[in-house]
Amino acid sequence: MMPGRLASTALAVVFLTMVVPADAATIEITMENLVISPAEISAKVGDTIQWVNKDVFAHTATARNGDFDVTLPPNKSAASVLKKAGTVEYYCRYHPNMKAMLKVEP
Repeated sequence: MMPGRLASTALAVVFLTMVVPADAATIEITMENLVISPAEISAKVGDTIQWVNKDVFAHTATARNGDFDVTLPPNKSAASVLKKAGTVEYYCRYHPNMKAMLKVEP
């Protein structure tokens, strides 16, 4: 490997360790049969939420405080990284009776 490439690779590794915490987790939240599951869950800043829609119609994960608004087509998934601490109530804009709470710890 050329010295310039080695330095670039080392820099990339250092940068990635600063961006993604070593203990970051991926947490799956599922929407199925017009229910968000789990309805309450805790996570940490830096964790990734894997939103999974197992229904045959679209859903959203819309935070009441504006922190996120994820649209999920039928039988699709999406991911988002949690950026700030706090308790977030969210719901589906298409099915407002679908509600859940996410507690994000620092």
